[in-house]
Amino acid sequence: MVGYIVRRLLQAVLVVFVVTIIVFLLLHSLPGGPARAILGPRATALQVQQFNVANGLNQPLVVQYFTTVGGWLRGDFGFSYVLNQSVGSLLVERLPKTIILAVFALILTVIVAIPIGIYQAVRRNRTFDYVATGLSFIFYAAPTFFLGLIMIEVFSSYLGWFPPEAPQSNGVVPIFQDFSAMVLPIVTLALLGIAGFSRYMRSSVLDNVSQDYVRTARAKGASSSRVLWRHVLRNALIPIITLLGLSLPALFAGALITESIFNFPGMGLLFWQAAQQSDYPVEIGVVIITAFATVIGNLLADVSLAAIDPRVTL
Repeated sequence: MVGYIVRRLLQAVLVVFVVTIIVFLLLHSLPGGPARAILGPRATALQVQQFNVANGLNQPLVVQYFTTVGGWLRGDFGFSYVLNQSVGSLLVERLPKTIILAVFALILTVIVAIPIGIYQAVRRNRTFDYVATGLSFIFYAAPTFFLGLIMIEVFSSYLGWFPPEAPQSNGVVPIFQDFSAMVLPIVTLALLGIAGFSRYMRSSVLDNVSQDYVRTARAKGASSSRVLWRHVLRNALIPIITLLGLSLPALFAGALITESIFNFPGMGLLFWQAAQQSDYPVEIGVVIITAFATVIGNLLADVSLAAIDPRVTL
């Protein structure tokens, strides 16, 4: 087990290393270089030269790479000249909000999707199974921005149940003080996951129901409910663990659109505004943090799967 974890750690480090190289090369492939991209087209040649010297951009690329990556590891992602604030402070301010949105969306996804998938498998080829399958396909195919606009139109404009805008606070605590404003963003972000997770759960339960250990348990006189909840469910949940790690990129991508629709001041909205204003240091900081989170999520999923399922070959 220890050797498996070490190998997965090394693979994760390799992936992060490749991502940092790609991001670094993309930054230096911008027209006119990083200085011209950050300072803007009106910057004079002297200003560009002074910027390059001040930020070490006159050094060889190899030296620049290790200097840049060293800064990223220390939490130094540069300075946003558009917002007149360090990128690190912006990420510290916005990242907890995105984490709250993603965590609650993931919790809602698991709570709703797993029972739906189980009931679909138990009642397969029945009315509920057909209806749930149809809704899953609709939510899975619908763009996030479309779902968000529908949520605002129905539950805010028409019914008036929830505010159309997420909490506009600078801290994390005020979010929980006005949590009703978080309902629509959380549900919008969770709908796509519910559609996918329920389908995987249905397939996993159906696969396990046909296994020999289920027939053996029934032959020993175990009731259908005992077989389902004590035997089938435990094994059917194993693929969901992998999905939890793989869902992190989708959560962050969905958060970008969801935060933009509901004007939620998290990392997604920060990235959206940075893209509109060509604020490259902020964009790079968000990309690096997202890449780290994705790699860590996949690593934890792999290790958890190996620890829970003895059938996994380490």
